[in-house]
Amino acid sequence: SRRKALLLGAASGLVEPVGAVLGAWVVSAWPLLLPWGLGFAAGAMLFVISHEIIPESHRKGHERWATQGLMLGFALMMVLDTALG
Repeated sequence: SRRKALLLGAASGLVEPVGAVLGAWVVSAWPLLLPWGLGFAAGAMLFVISHEIIPESHRKGHERWATQGLMLGFALMMVLDTALG
């Protein structure tokens, strides 16, 4: 049901602040772990994108728009990263 999905989604979101505080504490205690933590977070995001979001966006005949949107978003990210340092 919609209510159950909403409650489960909200409950799963309650863990995020705990993880953020724990991660901030670990990095402040051991600064050398910051690059490893950022790399792990980036890898987790890439996994979600490549295994869930991209296949879902290519369903129902929207392959071309989804691919163009992905390429445009990546190009914009690279331009902003270069321009803003």
